[in-house]
Amino acid sequence: MAGYVCTIAGGKGGVGKTTTAVNLGAVLQEMDYDVAVVDADLGMANLGSMLSVEPDKSLHEILAGEAAVSEALTDAPGGLTVIPGEQSLEAFADADPAKLRKVIKTLRNAYDVVLIDTGAGLSHEVAVPLGLADGIVLVTTPDDVAVGDTVKTAQLANRIDGTVLGAIINRATRHTDVASIAEQMEFPLLAVIPDDPQATTEEPLVLNAPESTAADAYQRLTEALEGVFFRGESPEGDIETILDDEWFLDDTDDRSDVDDDEDSGGVFGLFN
Repeated sequence: MAGYVCTIAGGKGGVGKTTTAVNLGAVLQEMDYDVAVVDADLGMANLGSMLSVEPDKSLHEILAGEAAVSEALTDAPGGLTVIPGEQSLEAFADADPAKLRKVIKTLRNAYDVVLIDTGAGLSHEVAVPLGLADGIVLVTTPDDVAVGDTVKTAQLANRIDGTVLGAIINRATRHTDVASIAEQMEFPLLAVIPDDPQATTEEPLVLNAPESTAADAYQRLTEALEGVFFRGESPEGDIETILDDEWFLDDTDDRSDVDDDEDSGGVFGLFN
């Protein structure tokens, strides 16, 4: 049986697409699935540097016809298999995004899950992995520009018959207006990932700081997505937004206030 292909996308750079791909992959690997993560951000590849791995061959070399998929498979922390890219302009110029289709087909037949990390914007190199995916997870921060760009990415995905599973809001704080952001989206809000500056900067976060609030959020999100990937569950009806008010409390907060707010929708006013 062919594996599930999930593209991690978002219109704006720096919102946490690579971090999301790495942590979803690490949790799925811990759940005994074989996972491959592909760095398809051809212009600003950073998967390899994030995980401190040095591949023998890169995705760019595969897309330039200079290497086979098997030559670029690289072991990464947590048992992940990754195909990193390169950061040079020369490599970017030589890479043909259209050849990504064959790469993903090869990986789909060898792994349970293939996660594709994409670049920012609405370019052809972003459209290709959107079209190759069984499902697309969008990533945004609370920033208005990032949210708007995420909505545009969803519109692009719909135009090429991509399937948007939903979005996550990354780096949320207690001041994030989650309800307002959710209203701008015509797709499910899968999870709200808390900004956790005290957590380790070493990725995957779920392995290096498993007790952190952000790691908890990624763990719960992945467990929910497992049902979508392998049991045919629908994000629209089977996934309740992953959000825990206690992630956003500090030591001075009275936790009883969270209970008092339940009837009005909690700290963020998202739920009725």
